[in-house]
Amino acid sequence: MLFLSKVAFRYLTSNFMQTALLISGVALSVLVFVFITALINGLALYLTAEVTSKIAHVELEPPNTVARILTDNDRFVAAPVSTFRRKQVRNWQQVLQLAEDMPGVTIVSPSIDGSAFLARGEAVLPVAIQGVLPDKVDAMADLSSNLIEGNADLSAGGLLVGVELAEELNLKVGGPVLMRSERGAERLVPITGIFKSGVSSLDRRTAYISIGAARPLFDLPNGVTKISIKLADPDTARAVAKALQDATGLKATPWQEKNKTLEEATDAQGRTGLFIQSFAMIAIIISISSALLLSSYRRRAEIGIMRAVGISRSFVAAVFVLQGIFIGGIAALLGAGLGYQLCVILASFQDADGRASLPIAPSEGGYFLVITLTIIGAAVAAVLPARAAASVDPVDAIQQ
Repeated sequence: MLFLSKVAFRYLTSNFMQTALLISGVALSVLVFVFITALINGLALYLTAEVTSKIAHVELEPPNTVARILTDNDRFVAAPVSTFRRKQVRNWQQVLQLAEDMPGVTIVSPSIDGSAFLARGEAVLPVAIQGVLPDKVDAMADLSSNLIEGNADLSAGGLLVGVELAEELNLKVGGPVLMRSERGAERLVPITGIFKSGVSSLDRRTAYISIGAARPLFDLPNGVTKISIKLADPDTARAVAKALQDATGLKATPWQEKNKTLEEATDAQGRTGLFIQSFAMIAIIISISSALLLSSYRRRAEIGIMRAVGISRSFVAAVFVLQGIFIGGIAALLGAGLGYQLCVILASFQDADGRASLPIAPSEGGYFLVITLTIIGAAVAAVLPARAAASVDPVDAIQQ
């Protein structure tokens, strides 16, 4: 094995410039692989983080009510379902405790959700109202840090609205607005604060009030309509949702179910990246194979002499395969290292808001994968040149 390695290494170093160019070309393909992988994975992580930072990872709601089928003298009768009574979680304190005790759960927040109209003068707009515990106003979305006016203290029964909604109704902090709930209850509430989250559905059509103030408005003296849960790892939402649904009997919805468009978009990005990665690997295989194939033709005389003195075909083939592995290993390590450095540099660039200019994740470059694939690809690329070298006839090669 030592002699085999020496011969392979000598072949590589005999033409230093050609070998350096070959390694540089392969390393560049590896760098592209690392950059594309880090960029696509980083973009997926960025989009997921942006979405999950402003929503619940799991939502617990009362199960859907269906009509019961009864029998009456051999006839089937559908029992009517009341649409007036509001669905609610009555034992929400016990569910809250159960959810908080589950591993991976970081925040649990009950809420009373409903629809209402906000009226100011002749302007009337529909809004989605979320009644939350005053100390958990930032549980799902960090509203306090996004305030542009007022404060997020809802303990006095005030209303927290988005900036777009405030602009449409000309709302000011401290000023009153008439709220008319879906249950017909009306109340004049003061504006406590105005926030700007950057999400249009929140800034334009969502308002927050304390859960105590929401109860009479939506005729829910005891229960809640939803329990929202945040997780340390949003990717575990499906597993946690299933466990909670089995334990409570409530309808548990992971965030992926309500954001399928995001999941489809990240999957499409992943497939696009896979194509680019595949082309990079093809370029690596072609460059190594062509270079070693040319080397086998240039060294026909040397190969013929080795074969004439008793060197086996398998030894000659192994020399070229080992050259490919050497090239692939050196280029893979060089390209992966340079790719990581490039990703770190690009990730450090920031725009005027302090955010990264490129959503690139240096830790997600797929380094082990690309190094492994490059070495395997280099070995495969060397098979054709190895077979060509091993098939050299010693008499013909020496005569040439």
